[in-house]
Amino acid sequence: MPTEESRTARQARPAPGALLLCRAEPESVAHAAQLLREHMLLVPAGGEWSVLVPEGRPWLAGDEPVDRVLTGWATALAVGASWPVLALWWDADRAGYTLASGFRRPVGYVWLANGTPAGEDEAMRTFAGRLGLDPVLDMQSLDELTRPDAAADARARMRGLIAVLTRAGVSLPVGLTPGESADSLHEAARGRPHIRIEWSGWRDALRAELDAVEGGRLGPWLPWAGGPRAHALALTQVAAGLPLAAWGLRHRDGGWIAAGAVLLAHGALGLAYEAVRPLD
Repeated sequence: MPTEESRTARQARPAPGALLLCRAEPESVAHAAQLLREHMLLVPAGGEWSVLVPEGRPWLAGDEPVDRVLTGWATALAVGASWPVLALWWDADRAGYTLASGFRRPVGYVWLANGTPAGEDEAMRTFAGRLGLDPVLDMQSLDELTRPDAAADARARMRGLIAVLTRAGVSLPVGLTPGESADSLHEAARGRPHIRIEWSGWRDALRAELDAVEGGRLGPWLPWAGGPRAHALALTQVAAGLPLAAWGLRHRDGGWIAAGAVLLAHGALGLAYEAVRPLD
């Protein structure tokens, strides 16, 4: 019957899913992740890494593609932290990653469902450089992921990427495997010691996120540090946050709305702090 065939076809198509890898301890990631305003589970993923497992509501509802949501979320997390964020995502047609680090332009790569590379080789080199991967051994493995291979589909490409990250300290828990559905990933995360990320309001979330970055590399740039760098950062954040938030609203893109909101919140806080306590 056509109905049975269509149902079977839908079931055979890989369900969208995603993971957010952060090079930081779970406690630091938990503070920053509140600003995404999404329910997630957070589990350790190696000595220096943590992984966020989102429920996937934006893309499961069909409102936004998973790659666009994850790029926005990774950017939002990275702009307020001193550690990089790697978004791994996949759907029925493609799979790929996006690496966000500070205020630098995110870099990413895409494979079609059959494993055909659809990205730029330079992106892989930038990816390796920003994560501090071995420029010879790791780069050789990454180069192989950009070459045609009839025996490797998108899921196999993602496994190859994870293998390279393993040498950088990443250790994904059992069950958190690229290619699985959001429900399967969430179930696997629930079976391990985890931190539940829930939205607690802008005031608590922003305070927690600022606590997380204080004392890190961004410390001298925070509003209470004083000096021209803190003022310049606040202005830059507002200038960058406005168009990002506006673009996200215009395209109904929750990920970029979150990124713009984080930048605006940081910038506004810095300018407000300076107005209340002017520099000597």
